[in-house]
Amino acid sequence: MKNASNKTPSAPVTTQKNGWWVLVSIGTFAFMSNLDASIVNIAMPIMAKQLHVPMNQIEWVVSAYLIILSALLLFFGKLGDLYGKVKVFRIGTVVFLAGSFISGLQINFPVLLGGRAIQGIGAAMTLSNTYGITTSTFGVKERGRAMGFVGTFVALGAIAGPGLGGLILSNLSWGYIFWVNLPFGIFAIILGAIVMPKNYQTTGKGIDWWGFINFSALIFGLFLGVFLGQEVGYAKPIPLILFAVAILTFWGFLHTEARTKNPLMPLSMFSIKAFSYGLGAAVLIFLSNFFTVIIIPFYLEDARGLTAGQAGALLVIFPVVMVFAGPIGGWFADHFSQAKVASVGLTIVAVAQALYYFLTLSSPIWVYVVITVIMAIGTGLFQSPNSDIVMSVVPKDQLGSAGSLNALARNIGMISGTALSTSSLFIAMSLKAGFHVTTYLPSRPELFISGMHIAFTISLLIIIGALILSILQGRNVKAADLK
Repeated sequence: MKNASNKTPSAPVTTQKNGWWVLVSIGTFAFMSNLDASIVNIAMPIMAKQLHVPMNQIEWVVSAYLIILSALLLFFGKLGDLYGKVKVFRIGTVVFLAGSFISGLQINFPVLLGGRAIQGIGAAMTLSNTYGITTSTFGVKERGRAMGFVGTFVALGAIAGPGLGGLILSNLSWGYIFWVNLPFGIFAIILGAIVMPKNYQTTGKGIDWWGFINFSALIFGLFLGVFLGQEVGYAKPIPLILFAVAILTFWGFLHTEARTKNPLMPLSMFSIKAFSYGLGAAVLIFLSNFFTVIIIPFYLEDARGLTAGQAGALLVIFPVVMVFAGPIGGWFADHFSQAKVASVGLTIVAVAQALYYFLTLSSPIWVYVVITVIMAIGTGLFQSPNSDIVMSVVPKDQLGSAGSLNALARNIGMISGTALSTSSLFIAMSLKAGFHVTTYLPSRPELFISGMHIAFTISLLIIIGALILSILQGRNVKAADLK
């Protein structure tokens, strides 16, 4: 991103005044935006019963948020470049809190979905400009630490949801998993109003409208087709039409981006192999993590009969361990090969995924705890080194775009994990039962365990794919490529 004087405003020499307080403000919303992608999962069994909807429909509370967030992420990033990143971010904070308030009203299922849609819009406005504000605020010497701070809050938000949600549900109704955003969000807005500059420099470039239309239609067509296919069957006309729309708009998006002067997604960045492999690995590990985020709450609450509070206490183990594992991964990355540390982390995650096969209706809870600790350590070791490589191998004037694509990769992973985990679970349960299954069957808990094992086998294969990409990334990283 360059201004008229051909200088790079996103890379200041020194950190701006109150830079770390600015980071606290935007980091709070980075945490909450990703938290709200996963905090609903622990409450889904309760919400499904109270709102009288089956499990395959209540998942739309997660899916609607992630679909809208993913579809609008690149658009609001470009809008921030055009009209000011801080301006778009601030509007997004208000929209996000409004959606949080509506979602927590507990009126009915349509109102809940409407609130989640508004939340998704606000989250897209904030997350798409978080990395841009960070790069515009911090000098070269401190920008790496600042990026790591944001990345840690993003990762913690994505995986802390079920645990925190369970603790809230042990004392309060499910509406408070959304209302918990309000005090923290108001604090972050007030802090931002005090410490953030009025705006950052903007570009005179326009918006790639055809790219936006094609990309949004691609996201909606693909994931609506997947989720509707779960309910009515993938061979039915509506899912097939949606998949056809996704294929056509995917071609249209690539065709547009390769020819426009101001692309929504700079395809040239994908020619940097270390960037592409790292981004692909990030998609796959978030995809695999969401198998755990989606399926394990049902295992703990429905299959094992734990309360939401008990399940939440167990689920919070993952983010707590990651708080310590992340810095350890960063320390190893500073002293050894970043790519090798990331690959070791993925290998540990793969071991944890294989161990999920030992979870049964009667296995001791400590088995789940051990698996969770192993998986959290591996994830923590992977995240920091991989993000460092992805953000280091791109030109400095493309850090903003790289940050947006990094955020998009995580959200694509989360929404794909939501879709693939539930699809594989229900298909496996249906094949074993001999009839179509779209929810947990209390009278047949063994069906769920069987489906869960097959789902985590698929998740293991996904992690192996991420490990292969990480190894390829290491082979393409050269010392001269890094900052």
